[in-house]
Parts: sequence; structure tokens; C-alpha cells
Amino acid sequence: MSSPTPQDPPQQLLDDAALTEAALVQIFDDLATASAPQLVAAMRYAAMAGGKRLRAALVLGAARLASGQEAPQGALQVAASFECLHAYSLIHDDLPAMDDAETRRGKPSCHIAFDEATAILAGDALQTLAFELLARDDLHPNPSIRAGLVHDLATASGVTGMAGGQMLDLEAETRRFDLDETRIMQAMKTGALIRAAAVAGGRVGGADPTLLAALSQYAECLGLAFQIADDLLDRSSNADAMGKPTGRDADAGKASFVDAMGEDAARHEALRLVDEAAAVLTKTVGKNAPWLDYMIKIASFSVGRTH
Repeated sequence: MSSPTPQDPPQQLLDDAALTEAALVQIFDDLATASAPQLVAAMRYAAMAGGKRLRAALVLGAARLASGQEAPQGALQVAASFECLHAYSLIHDDLPAMDDAETRRGKPSCHIAFDEATAILAGDALQTLAFELLARDDLHPNPSIRAGLVHDLATASGVTGMAGGQMLDLEAETRRFDLDETRIMQAMKTGALIRAAAVAGGRVGGADPTLLAALSQYAECLGLAFQIADDLLDRSSNADAMGKPTGRDADAGKASFVDAMGEDAARHEALRLVDEAAAVLTKTVGKNAPWLDYMIKIASFSVGRTH
């Protein structure tokens, strides 16, 4: 099995990023009359800082795969919700108490562009906004669907998901994690939100339990592959290409797949996980299913990206 080949993002991924950003612009414009304009400015700054919008693409792609057509009503709102939650996590991740990163996506981190207190509040507000978007009546006519979306995002971002994974990441600075511990940590810190995004898209697209289970398994593989690629880029890339400091995880002694497996084995494992992700979806929906190719391209791009 060869090393991942550097790839440009699929055009549909770029299109979905543009759709999501337009939805976010409207959301923040609607908040412009709030009585805390500095807070809204910081929220907008963090959420509109660019990025691949991978989680949004997974929502939209899974919704299309489930419905067999263009993304149904509410899918774009779900995509925007996940991007707000992700932006919150990046703000807090960059804080001096966490990674103490001065830049994010080539721009000053939120606590540098504003101040630390404003950044913390912006993260808090983006997190709550994410759940508000999912709970709105106009997202989906079925309240059980909306409740399921809220539950999935809460589980993915709380103590059994992203927040718990971040805590383990901090603990990994004080002792060496083995491969199993690293997998658990990264599945919580990075993978849980990626898995929830794919499942959320399936929910809003009307997926049956079999497809929801396949989307969950697909995204679990994708989440680990994405993190392996991130670990490899942290070692081989530079701050200009990545838009954020590199090499700090290694300097801090944090657990990574590269340390646990070695670079060659980590690259092979990322590719194997992408193959597994593609196989589980193909087996469930059939190789000619509309939008299957896009979901496979998202997975492939995630390990072949250069930043």
C-alpha cells in the first residue's frame, strides 16, 4: 500500500463550503442587532476563518446519500451548526491554558485578535448557538428528528466525546500513551464530532437504521484516518502551509499515531481506514448509489490533503 497522494479538494467539497459559509454569514447577520456586538464580532471572526468545512460536507453528503437527491430542508442548518461547534472547539484549543497557539488558519487566534476573555465567551456562545440551530422548529417538522440531532451533538462534544478527548490529550503530556489509548483519545477528541456529522446528515435525510449504522462506521474510520493525516502533517509540514504552529504536539510529548506506530505504518493505516470506510458504505447502499462517490472522495481527500 502506497503513501497518501497529495490531493486538491473535490469541487463539491468547495461548493459545500461556500454554501455553508453563506448560511453562516446570514446567521451572524441576524445576530448583528444583539446587545453585545463585540461578542458577535469574535464569534464571526472564528467561525468565518476558512477551513475545509469537512464536517459540513459530511452532513450535506450524508443527507444526499440518504435522500437520493439534493440536500433536503434543514441539512444546511445542521451543517452550519456543526461548523459553529467546531469553531468553538478551536477557539478553546488555542487558548493559553490549552495549546497556547498564536495563529489559526493563517490568522491570529481569536484570543490574540480580541482578548482571552472575549475568546472564551465567543467559544461558549458558538457552542450554545450550535444547539439552538438544531432545536429550531424550521429545521425539520419532526421534533423527534430535532431531538435526535441535539442528542447526537451533545454526546459527541461532551465528556464521552470531544471534551473528554481533550482532557485525555492534556493527560498525554504527563505520561506516554500506548496505541490503544491513543486510538481512544483521538476517537473522542476528533472522531466523535466527525461521526456525529455523518449520522446527523443521515438523520435529516431520512436514513433508515441500517444506513445510519453504516454512516457511523464510515465516519469512525474517516475520523481516525483524518487524525493520522493530521499527525503526519504536524511532523512533515510547516506553519505557513498549515496556517497554525506545527511540531508543538511532539515538543509537548503529546500522544500521536506517528509516535505509537511509526510514520510508514501510520500512512498505511490511514489508507486502510479509507478503504474500509468506502467498503462499508458501498456494501450498504450499492456501488451505483447517488452521492456515494462524493462520500468516498471526502474520505480519500482527508488523508491526501496537504494542510
